[in-house]
Amino acid sequence: MTIDHITLDNRGDFAMLAIERARVIVSEQGTALALAARDGSEDDVRSSGNALGQAITEALLEVFDGLLDK
Repeated sequence: MTIDHITLDNRGDFAMLAIERARVIVSEQGTALALAARDGSEDDVRSSGNALGQAITEALLEVFDGLLDK
């Protein structure tokens, strides 16, 4: 999910964006991690866990970078 520009006018807007972003990350990366834990090797689980962590990190940095632009 890539967002070019979004304006957050209040805390509620930010909360809704955060909830949607978390939903997407958990849906995509969390599912991959659960499947790897169920069916995969230890390397698959490690790789999926790292991908989940990377998605969270990227989302946080995206928000931080957006705050710096102001």
